[in-house]
Amino acid sequence: MTSNPPNLRPDLAPQPRFDERPREGQPTLGMVSLGCPKALVDSERILTRLRAEGYAISPDYKGADAVIVNTCGFLDSAKAESLEAIGEALAENGKVIVTGCLGAEPEFITGVHPKVLAVTGPQQYEQVLDAVHGAVPPAPDPFVDLLPATGVKLTPRHYSYLKISEGCNHACKFCIIPDMRGKLVSRPAHAVLREAEKLLDAGVRELLVISQDTSAYGLDRKYDLNPWKGGEVRSHITDLAREMGKLAQGTGAWVRLHYVYPYPHVRDLVPLMAEGLILPYLDIPFQHAHPDVLKRMARPAASAKTLDEIAAWRAACPDIVLRSTFIVGYPGETEEEFQYLLDWMDEAQLDRVGCFQYENVAGARSNALPDQVPEEVKQDRWDRFMEKAQQISAAKLEARVGTREQVLVDSVDDEGATCRTRADAPEIDGNLFIDEGFEDLKPGDMLSVEIEEASEYDLWGRPVAD
Repeated sequence: MTSNPPNLRPDLAPQPRFDERPREGQPTLGMVSLGCPKALVDSERILTRLRAEGYAISPDYKGADAVIVNTCGFLDSAKAESLEAIGEALAENGKVIVTGCLGAEPEFITGVHPKVLAVTGPQQYEQVLDAVHGAVPPAPDPFVDLLPATGVKLTPRHYSYLKISEGCNHACKFCIIPDMRGKLVSRPAHAVLREAEKLLDAGVRELLVISQDTSAYGLDRKYDLNPWKGGEVRSHITDLAREMGKLAQGTGAWVRLHYVYPYPHVRDLVPLMAEGLILPYLDIPFQHAHPDVLKRMARPAASAKTLDEIAAWRAACPDIVLRSTFIVGYPGETEEEFQYLLDWMDEAQLDRVGCFQYENVAGARSNALPDQVPEEVKQDRWDRFMEKAQQISAAKLEARVGTREQVLVDSVDDEGATCRTRADAPEIDGNLFIDEGFEDLKPGDMLSVEIEEASEYDLWGRPVAD
């Protein structure tokens, strides 16, 4: 079993899982997938295409004829991690193809690692395939190389990320993601729902809906109508969530929304949560609370109105769980502005919180802002912020002791079962542990538990009859 605190960084996806064995003589590729869940979905798409062409996937460098490294460029520390992973793949294997967000800066990569075979940017699936074909020619056997209807998945079989759009229309000064991934491009609603249906039919118990800006889904398509099951469905997040919830209801699966900006129409999602169609969980990147800091970030400066929205969401759905991320030490942040954020946290009482110390990122407009905050001040503010968040989390979890909740089993070992409640997304939130009566449980099981104990981040419970 594992215990928290978790990494608390929402830009990191779960570790990819590779569990297939190649047939004799089958060309085999390795995959290193770095960065966020959106990048993990890109890796799944690449491997699905390659798997359909007869390639096998290797869990290690030595068993691979070549290695694909899907990079992250979110922060300078993430870029350094990507360069390190490329170097390791070159040292261990020798044949390396680079893709992903950092691939938008090919000279940056080849300047450090000139021996890589090819560099492609994010979502450039065809170019990745071309590079693979050049390094390791395909050798398909259509009678043996069967592809699952859901494609290749790098997450455990009982949950799956479902990406509904690419890109972002925001111009936050600290972020270069729109420069790398472009403007918002939403998938047609019927295509998203068809993928959701396939995943649910394959036994997935939780759909994690992701994008760069989930609330904006369909804006670029002018919320067009799409054919679906004899009728039509609008490309709008409310309609999409409702239809996805209806599909999930038939299997008892969960639908969880991530990266939801607090636009006014988000209030239309909350009744769907109260009805039980989607999980009562909102992952909203507030980033800060002080209006002046938000203005310097080029984000909507409406923290007071945000508190009103939070109160309205909780009134409409008392069980709603709110998760968010924040940045401390942003250029120009004063002690008074930081204290304002701490006071806002006391009022908002968010359930799940992650926090970044601000980093300058090459190409970000915030680099040029005056009054950069010293590193030791950033660390001090991060420590104080996380202490506040931990206090709030501990009190909220303690209040759940004695209640009964439905949980989803993620893993089972000799010590017990590691589960999640509806309030917990994989990897970034807490866990619920069962250390008695777990012997017959397996990943993907759903069951009721009575919560018996709580810590700052995690819960412990025992199975009970429904």
